[in-house]
Amino acid sequence: MMSGRRFGIVDVARREVVWILRDKVALLLVVGIPLIAFAILAATFSNAVIRDLRVDVVDQDRSRTSETFVQAISAAPGVSLTRRSSDLNGAMHAVRSGEAIAAVYIPQNLERDIAARRRPQVVIFFNKQFFTPGNVASNSLQAAISAAVADLPAEPRTAAFTPGPLVVEQYVLTNPALNYAQFLLRAILPTVLHIVTAISAGYAVGSEFGSRNMREWLATAGDSMLIALVGKLAPYFGIFLVMMAVGLGTIHGIFEIPFRGDPVLVAAGACLLIIAYLSLGALLQLLVRNLAFGLSLTGIICSPAFGFAGVGFPVLAMNVFSRAWGAMLPLRWYIQILFDQAARGVPVGNSAEPFMMLGGLAVLYFGLAWLKLRSVARHPLPEAVEAPEQDSAGGRIGIVRAFTDEYGRIIRDRSAFSLIVLAPIIYGVFYPQPYLGQLIKDIPIAVVDSDSSDISRTIIQAVNADEAVKVTLRPTTLAEAQAALVHREVFGILSIPAGTERDILKGDQARLPAYVDSAYFLLYNRTLQGIQEGVGAVTADLAARSARPDGSLYRAALAKSSPVEILNQPLFNPTGGYGSYVVPAAFLLILQQTLLMGSATLGGVAYEQGGHQARRRRGTVSAVIGQSLAHLLLALPGFALFLIVLSRVYGFSANDHVLDLIVLAIPYILSVSLLGQFVGSWFKRRETAVLLLIAISLPIFFLVGVAWPLEAIPPMLRTASFILPSTFGIDGLVRVNQMGASVTDVSKDWMWLWVLTGVYAILAIASARFTMGRRVSDAR
Repeated sequence: MMSGRRFGIVDVARREVVWILRDKVALLLVVGIPLIAFAILAATFSNAVIRDLRVDVVDQDRSRTSETFVQAISAAPGVSLTRRSSDLNGAMHAVRSGEAIAAVYIPQNLERDIAARRRPQVVIFFNKQFFTPGNVASNSLQAAISAAVADLPAEPRTAAFTPGPLVVEQYVLTNPALNYAQFLLRAILPTVLHIVTAISAGYAVGSEFGSRNMREWLATAGDSMLIALVGKLAPYFGIFLVMMAVGLGTIHGIFEIPFRGDPVLVAAGACLLIIAYLSLGALLQLLVRNLAFGLSLTGIICSPAFGFAGVGFPVLAMNVFSRAWGAMLPLRWYIQILFDQAARGVPVGNSAEPFMMLGGLAVLYFGLAWLKLRSVARHPLPEAVEAPEQDSAGGRIGIVRAFTDEYGRIIRDRSAFSLIVLAPIIYGVFYPQPYLGQLIKDIPIAVVDSDSSDISRTIIQAVNADEAVKVTLRPTTLAEAQAALVHREVFGILSIPAGTERDILKGDQARLPAYVDSAYFLLYNRTLQGIQEGVGAVTADLAARSARPDGSLYRAALAKSSPVEILNQPLFNPTGGYGSYVVPAAFLLILQQTLLMGSATLGGVAYEQGGHQARRRRGTVSAVIGQSLAHLLLALPGFALFLIVLSRVYGFSANDHVLDLIVLAIPYILSVSLLGQFVGSWFKRRETAVLLLIAISLPIFFLVGVAWPLEAIPPMLRTASFILPSTFGIDGLVRVNQMGASVTDVSKDWMWLWVLTGVYAILAIASARFTMGRRVSDAR
């Protein structure tokens, strides 16, 4: 009995391996797509430390002191001084058009005001809409200008008493170098792989309802549903386990990022993640019993999972729905295991909860897939006979006929309609949910007060009053606080050493160590910001000796401690909302990917229904134009929903430049449509587009320059990204809608989109003619 069962599993697995080797699309999906995505992402983040961000300086003083500031900015490692505008209007144009990520304004009479103790302001304007590049530029400029201020000639000491300053000493835990590859790449690689895993399982199971034979599959398993399911998914489990090892090897081998935790636990978690998503992909196909529609549904569930996993925006700041939905996604729990073990190195017991949740979801989804397979086997669907498309037998068709045919084809075909029309609506409601909190507030921190003085209590009150953090733990020792940090009870520790009040009263500097976990960058930055703001408020109050904040004594005291005030002014996203940054750009990428897959899917639909003749008819000049116009008409509502309606519903920053948006949107949508028509002219089946294109969305997003600066992307990869409409479309449309740029400011993006429109129109026409002139190998 046992030997028969083992043979049954092996036999089913062997059948699946033979199919993978024969089906070029399946082989490319399970091997080629993950490796290509890994290579693109590894190259994108090869510069782990961001440098040479372009900045502008407006020096209205032109004195020796202001030139010292300019030289300090020029020498800063994170930025590159590429412009010297004469006024703020020129600097703002540079930021809006992308010529600079930040601008520094040095006011007139800076040198004179410093000498007169008037505490002049040097203002750093930085593009907060481009979140990561803007923050890096702001921090680098702040450090450079602060160093220049510190080098100013010191004032002569007076006999008057001056309390010592409070200085926050930063101790960066987990990722002390603030390596972006360690943070982002570690999370993105398994995110890409989980999409491919679910799609591959869906393709394997869904193909049994169409091009393959389900009865043969079940017969090979001896009509055992368990053997059939395990045997079918086993080869994919082995392949993706190897791919997971390749991903981890890339991070810890090529990038030499240390692994601090238990590798056995991470490996076990990876196995459960793969099982869970193989089961989920199979379950969705068994539920809908339609390969193309099931793949679209799988993509809708898996593609936004990165946002719900809590990597970019933490789980503690999400709404109730996002937390509940994220808890049902295996990726959410695997990411927590991975970060706790690989990055933070916590004890194995601390990862017990996410491991049990991950294991429970794997068992649940596999069990549901098995039960559904039993139901399908008992009640098989009758073989569907698809009605042939009512197309004219020959001859050319005009633009109007091509438009109406394509419009009707999209409305009638469930897979194309779900991609082009329904998916943008679903994503528009679903995707922003994790980010609607915008700002992280009340991050729990611990304070170890070893001084127990009036000043230490004032510090605790001031820190607790900051909106970013909340003092939830008051341990007596640093060891207790560190244990709470390991258990995720707190995300930062502020230590007030014994003798702090004494040092301040003596006029000496009092150092306050702050230990902040940098495993999640947004949590790290926000926690540190809250601690520094609270301590800074106490320092200013001590320096002014409780003088009125709007009084001359207060200003004089501040001028003595800091002769120049450095202001950081965020532009275009002034509240620093994470949703305002990521969602508008993601919306435009979603528009590209859904339209691209839908347009390419229609090429496969036409070939399924009409063969080479249908492909030839789709490749005429008039047909290509008509089809593009149909796609434009159907995609424009989604575009308006994303950029005009939902931006205002969700409270994201947006402008009223609707005409400028339309001027940019038309070539963006047309170029995507024509790219899809070109790609789809090589496909023989409708599902091929989703199989090969859905997993590349995340790598494409980081090539645009919004989330990851263009200066950090290797030149060859940045040049290669020019073939994608999103490279210019997202950049231009975000600058117009969120940053108030005009079409003139983004004329380069506009011209490139029209160039791509023309190039892909030519390729779409040429490819159809080329494939008619030779026998095309099976692209399935």
